Amino acid sequence: MRPFGARRLDRVNTISRVPKPPLPSPTPSASAKRRARTILDRLKRRYPEIGTALAFADPWQLLVATVMSAQTTDDNVNRITPILFARYPTPTDLAIADPEEVERIIHSSGFFRQKTKSIIKLSAALVERFDGVVPNDLDQLVTLPGVGRKTASVILTEAFARPAIAVDTHVRRVAGRLDLTESLDPVRIEMDLRALYPRKEWVGVSMRFIQFGRDICDAQRPLCRVCELNRICRWPLKRTSYGP
Repeated sequence: MRPFGARRLDRVNTISRVPKPPLPSPTPSASAKRRARTILDRLKRRYPEIGTALAFADPWQLLVATVMSAQTTDDNVNRITPILFARYPTPTDLAIADPEEVERIIHSSGFFRQKTKSIIKLSAALVERFDGVVPNDLDQLVTLPGVGRKTASVILTEAFARPAIAVDTHVRRVAGRLDLTESLDPVRIEMDLRALYPRKEWVGVSMRFIQFGRDICDAQRPLCRVCELNRICRWPLKRTSYGP
């Protein structure tokens, strides 16, 4: 079997559809901004230092690790990536890798066949279009195969310390329950949070919401009774009977 990347590296489509940038949300009221500020301040006290748990040495490694983190834990990804990157230390190496060998390495990550295709195609496109260098621009990042706004935002915040808000299932749930958005659409939620918080705060918003969603604001059994946001939370189903 010919390696996936070797067969396609010289034929990666260089003309990609660039998604139209979403329209910004309406300017929120001063009281809405103050309430959002209070929420973030309390989460900062809970999580003074916050960042991705994924281990990486450069933006490309973080990009691959983020793609691999779907439907598995960060700890599991961190057990796999040292082996993967030792075998394929550069985007070019992974772009021309034998898919079956990559599958063997990342098998324990789950959905390994799809993830293998994704990270090989991603690396090939990166080499073809960006000379193997991960761009630090959201509009360019989302042109890469398998990279949406969430993944692109993670790369911008964690690899380049650039302001961005990544919306995953935890951010969507927390923002909705706290009445920071009325939307279920990740892009619209991102725009709503951007409107509520100054750019300098964007880097920490996503990771704090994600961790809070994991620790307290669980999808099925939220710990409302011990939540420091209980009194300002407007979620109609919140309860005070839940405990650790």
